[in-house]
Amino acid sequence: MANTLFDKIWDAHVVQNVEDGPTQLYIDRLYCHEVTSPQAFAGMRARGLKCFRPDHIYCMPDHNTPTHDQDKPIEDPVGKTQVDTLAKNAADFGLTHFGMMDERNGIIHVVGPERGLSLPGMTIVCGDSHTSTHGAMGAVAFGIGTSEVEMVMASQCILQQKPKSMRISIEGELGRGVTAKDVALFLMARLTTSGATGYFVEYAGSVVRNLSMEGRLTLCNLSIEMGARGGFVAPDEVTFEYIRGREYAPKGEAFDKAVEYWKTLKSGEDAIFDKELTFRAEDIEPRVTYGTNPGMGIGITESVPALETIPEAGRASYRKSLEYMGFEAGEKLLGKPVDYVFLGACTNGRIEDFRAFASVVKGRRKAAHVVAWLVPGSWMVAGQIKAEGIDKVLEEAGFEIRQPGCSACLAMNDDKIPAGKLSVSTSNRNFEGRQGPGARTVLASPLVAAAAAVTGVITDPRTLM
Repeated sequence: MANTLFDKIWDAHVVQNVEDGPTQLYIDRLYCHEVTSPQAFAGMRARGLKCFRPDHIYCMPDHNTPTHDQDKPIEDPVGKTQVDTLAKNAADFGLTHFGMMDERNGIIHVVGPERGLSLPGMTIVCGDSHTSTHGAMGAVAFGIGTSEVEMVMASQCILQQKPKSMRISIEGELGRGVTAKDVALFLMARLTTSGATGYFVEYAGSVVRNLSMEGRLTLCNLSIEMGARGGFVAPDEVTFEYIRGREYAPKGEAFDKAVEYWKTLKSGEDAIFDKELTFRAEDIEPRVTYGTNPGMGIGITESVPALETIPEAGRASYRKSLEYMGFEAGEKLLGKPVDYVFLGACTNGRIEDFRAFASVVKGRRKAAHVVAWLVPGSWMVAGQIKAEGIDKVLEEAGFEIRQPGCSACLAMNDDKIPAGKLSVSTSNRNFEGRQGPGARTVLASPLVAAAAAVTGVITDPRTLM
């Protein structure tokens, strides 16, 4: 029996198996941002330790960075302290640091792949749940806690129980206006936010093979929202061409040699997974969420589920979600007035997402009452936007492009949706208060976000394409 790809990568990184305990797993890359690393650095100092392999650790602020005037001191004292502390810790421990205004700065889960730091076959960790994003490169990537960040700093290893394996295949061809974000929202609704708990998910099938790297990154980013430990895609020619020539990627003969190895990173034809699921592309349309977790979603032309279709154990939370969102069972969300639109986050802050948004708003104008925050995932993305003239298209339509950062995804900087206002957001979570105290969030793709931005209401983007 052949191994799954997950088995291959995991087994290649096992340092030792602890009897009746976890696996000691070697980690190729540790990413640190300003929110979950301070206690880890403090623990290292308290024990008088240095980082075991500092050249395998990369640091950058993203959660607290403002999306305007980044050349000026951060006004929020908490945010400033966290960003400054990361810079000092990186300097004290001899770590690579991409600070604010550094051309390599951005959201850590955008920068890793685009700089060639995240590569096939790697094990990658970060003190952030959406580390699963890097799985799109053909890596085993997952979020860890702050004490585990310290463990990796000190030893370049981590103690982990090996998850089970799941393969999700999506077959067929996606329809017009349907994106990787819609695929992910569809899977979350079908599996629920706990349906993949305890598993590492390999995405497969014709739909996944035909996705761009940006689409795969979006899909893997949202694996955690199904409860999965992580998600990944087997590397292929799309992966190799994406990596070629990137700053930290192998060059010349080293690249060719790496590709030969990367080509072996796939599940065997007779590999057995702990669970297998298959879905059809034609069942997926542009999607929106109606509740307060990412699994509470519907096709954009569908209605909010009736109460009697909800399992009895979940009806109380269902009612609470609808009350918070101001929606009613059985109604459609099409035509609902929108106050804010957010394009960005580690989910949809890449160049392909800005291209998609611009394709809808080109020749149109932003609705006068809508506040739109368009936030690139990195300075590299910001440069691509300008180089391709997308900035001009967006400016002519009445939009402003902000500076890179996590922004309104989790509102740890000034980009907070006011209480009661409805936001159509390309981010990854719609929990109560996620985008600001009392804010209401509808998760959607860049195309749906763009359609809402120019019409002022939730709109099927296919009617504008």
